[in-house]
Amino acid sequence: MLNVALVMQGLEYLSERWKLLASPAVGDEGRRATMVLLPLLPLLPLLALASPAGAATPVTATACAAGPAGAPQIQVRVHGARSTQGNMTVTLYGSDPARFLASGGKLARQRVPVQPGGKAEACFSVSAPGIYAVAIYHDENNDHDFNLSVIGMPQEGYGFSNDAQGRFGAPSFEAVRFRVEQAGGVVPVLLRY
Repeated sequence: MLNVALVMQGLEYLSERWKLLASPAVGDEGRRATMVLLPLLPLLPLLALASPAGAATPVTATACAAGPAGAPQIQVRVHGARSTQGNMTVTLYGSDPARFLASGGKLARQRVPVQPGGKAEACFSVSAPGIYAVAIYHDENNDHDFNLSVIGMPQEGYGFSNDAQGRFGAPSFEAVRFRVEQAGGVVPVLLRY
C-alpha cells in the first residue's frame, strides 16, 4: 500500500530545497546537499512503500456493542454446556498461527453467562474481513482459568471453531480457522467435556 502522505512530504521537502537553490543566501554547501538528494527523487515512492506508515493496519476486535457501525461481526454461538454455573470464556484469535492459544496472542476475549439449556453467545466486532479462530472453555468455577487434572486432562468443557478436535491436545490453527467477510458470520461451537 502506497503511503501517499509520505510521498507528498518528500516532494514538498524537495520542492523547498529546489527553491533554496535559486536563492543567493544559500551557499555552495547547501547547493551540493540538494544536488545529492535530487537523483533520489524517483525512489521516493519505493521508500514510502517500505515505511512503517505504509504497512498494513493490524486487525483489532472488540465486543459488538462497542464496535463501529458497519464493521464485520462474528457471532459465536456455543451449545452443549452441562450447567449454567460460572461463565463461558470465548477467545478470538487473528490470522497468525503462531499467536493461536499463545499467551498474549488473542485479539479479544469475552466472558459471557451460560443460559438455560446450556447455551451462550458472544459477539465480536472486527476491524477487517479476514481469517480468524475461536477457542472456548466453560469456566464452571469462575476462576478465570482453564482447569486441568493432575495428568493434564481438561476438567471443564471446551470447544473450537469448526468444532475441531485435536488428537492429543488442542487442534491445529489450520483446523479451527475460518474466513469472515464484510457481512460477518456465525460460528457455532459444541462444547466437549
